[in-house]
Amino acid sequence: MARINYWNPEDEKFWNTEGRKHARRNLWISVPSLMLAFIVWQIWSVVAVRLNDIGFQFTEEQLFTLAAIPGLVGATMRFIYTFGVGKFGGRNWTVISTAVLAIPAAGIGFAVQNPDTPYSIMLLLAALCGLGGGNFSSSVANISFFFPKKEKGTALGINGGLGNMGVSVVQFVTPLIITTSTFAFIGGEGQVLPDGSQVWLQNAAFIWIIPIILLTIIAAFKMDNLPTATQSVKDQFVIVKRKHTWIMSVLYVATFGSFIGYSAAFPLLLRSLFPDQIALAFLGALIAAAARPIGGWISDKFGGSRVTAIVLVVMSFGALSVMHFIGQKEFSGFLISFLVLFFAAGIGSGSTFQMIPNIFIPKEAAPVLGFTAAFAAYGSFVIPKLFGWSVKTTGTPVTAFYFFIAIYIIAILLNWFYYQRKNAEVKC
Repeated sequence: MARINYWNPEDEKFWNTEGRKHARRNLWISVPSLMLAFIVWQIWSVVAVRLNDIGFQFTEEQLFTLAAIPGLVGATMRFIYTFGVGKFGGRNWTVISTAVLAIPAAGIGFAVQNPDTPYSIMLLLAALCGLGGGNFSSSVANISFFFPKKEKGTALGINGGLGNMGVSVVQFVTPLIITTSTFAFIGGEGQVLPDGSQVWLQNAAFIWIIPIILLTIIAAFKMDNLPTATQSVKDQFVIVKRKHTWIMSVLYVATFGSFIGYSAAFPLLLRSLFPDQIALAFLGALIAAAARPIGGWISDKFGGSRVTAIVLVVMSFGALSVMHFIGQKEFSGFLISFLVLFFAAGIGSGSTFQMIPNIFIPKEAAPVLGFTAAFAAYGSFVIPKLFGWSVKTTGTPVTAFYFFIAIYIIAILLNWFYYQRKNAEVKC
């Protein structure tokens, strides 16, 4: 790969003759790499559901914790990964961050085969899956450098949305792949379920090792390091002094934080409330991820703050509707309401990310994208833990939704005051 010495996507002639083809190539390698990262990050949302069926004896709270720990670690790693592109280069960091995903994938594959595996080992493997959560911050920071401002919303929506699709992919593929002895040659006997049928839960992890290796190689030979992306950590860290960094973090927590948190908790909620419907667990993440590019595209056309405002109102009513149908124990209403919540969260994830490049200069926008993503990723830890706490203390997950609605209302007010009203500080 030839070294790129000049990069200015705002130069229309350069963009049309040289820039676009390089940007698109890097985008379409970034997307599957990020998808694999999300798959590894969220693998416990589906593995945890099956553990007790194959001989483990963990409590409900322990299972929710296993689904939540990758979120805690992933969110924390995002603060580090945010600055990785500026320090090491987009291609170099993508290669490193993709390659390490093979470690937890292999570890889980072996650990689930032994019901005597200590809970502490399971927690460690769940924590290592958090490495996948870190990738999002570096990925969006990297892609933001490649595209002109007028196309950033769409490009970031595609990268984030299709990458986020990894959550639904792992939730859809896992129930299918564990029913066959595909990786028995590695050393895996099947596990017997209570109904006498057999599964190979190790497949849920082993299946991703070869794609991880292939994408690592492709990224190494086909992606680029951009000269304009190079910044010291000190130069990038100036964003923490910017008021709008923190405001946008709240907005992204409300949108993407909800998406990733609900995605981590949804399979366990279905198992608890409507166990016969567990096969539909992948739908929420699928709809949210598919909606994200739409959110970015619509925001490029009509303005990110306007789209974000509508999204947050819909999410508030969606949460109220979910609470109602949980109380009624009515599955159809529960599912439709939750899918509306997922769809709105996906649109909002795209619209908030479209706002950031319009608020900050390019050198600051990239680390801000990663920084806000880091805060929002804590949703994948906090939301499952809140549901677990709510069920344990009140016997129902409904109580947790009061906290979520409060965050949506705060986000609505911040978005209106700083970005939407007539005399807003930054109209976007």
